[in-house]
Amino acid sequence: MAKITLDNLAHSYLPNPTGEDDYALKELNHDWLDGEAYALLGSSGCGKSTLLNIISGLLHPSQGRILFNDRDVTMAPTTQRNIAQVFQFPVVYDTMTVRDNLAFPLRNRGSDPAYIRDRVQQIAHMIGMEETLDRKARGLTADAKQKISLGRGMVREDVNALLFDEPLTVIDPHMKWELRTQLKSLHHEFGHTMIYVTHDQTEALTFADKVVVMYDGRVVQMGTPQELFETPEHTFVGYFIGSPGMNVMDAQVSGDKAVVGGTEISLGKAFGTPAGKVELGVRPEFISLSAGEAGLPVTIKRVEDVGRHKIVRADLQGTEINVIVEEGENISPDMNRIVFDTAGVNVYADSWRVAPKVA
Repeated sequence: MAKITLDNLAHSYLPNPTGEDDYALKELNHDWLDGEAYALLGSSGCGKSTLLNIISGLLHPSQGRILFNDRDVTMAPTTQRNIAQVFQFPVVYDTMTVRDNLAFPLRNRGSDPAYIRDRVQQIAHMIGMEETLDRKARGLTADAKQKISLGRGMVREDVNALLFDEPLTVIDPHMKWELRTQLKSLHHEFGHTMIYVTHDQTEALTFADKVVVMYDGRVVQMGTPQELFETPEHTFVGYFIGSPGMNVMDAQVSGDKAVVGGTEISLGKAFGTPAGKVELGVRPEFISLSAGEAGLPVTIKRVEDVGRHKIVRADLQGTEINVIVEEGENISPDMNRIVFDTAGVNVYADSWRVAPKVA
């Protein structure tokens, strides 16, 4: 197990980068603690796999260092980093049995045969493949082969870190839930440092102790699921986390007041006078419909009943606004205004969260 330090780390696929836009991975300075489970979350092309491949040694960074337990491994090959990596698509030895595939990393390191037998049996139970241990991998389904890849990645107990690059892409939905649960159990039992790359917020939020949200080649926030939901540090985090994501609307902010679409509202706390492109971010859970005079005027476009609650899609002078209301709540035609719970209002300047002023 290892603490992983990213020190002034950045990477460009161009031979002579001249500016920040030339970098697929912009400068990072982070400590990832020994024994914690992290999820790298973001949309395609944001730099997740680039960062994972630098950590594993498959890619050398353009600048900066990567350290395992304060030991510089920036230029060390993968074999010297003592990590296990599971890729998006299955990598198995077709001519070997499932048992031999799972045992391969242990036999390659000269482990005791009795230990190998017991450990393989334990991992086979974890991935639900006890009945196929003596079958050749050739001819198995894609999701079965990916389970073998997962098992082979997890079979060693002595690794510095376990790295997963979107490993459940080819797994059926029901098995995805079971395998995520098993990965969590493995982490709690053995305390490996785990890094899990995904574009799926459900996978990230249910797997990780800390979620690392990436956008345009940089880490925009690292925190617990609760922190990401309640205080998104960047508008992308608010948009990407949640279903529907955070509502973002242009505003002018001065002190504890904001003007949105010509209407002044109270923010409940003071934010000074932020400069740049100023926006309010409010999650649908912190907005209610009103038939009174207070609030912002909207036009309701449609109502979607999703079983647990209703999602109201409304228009605020050209900006789409989503509101979540309770399943049994009546939505009357005269509900043409929205009111914010000030506890859930965030202010952003140039997409970054502005902290409220301390009284």
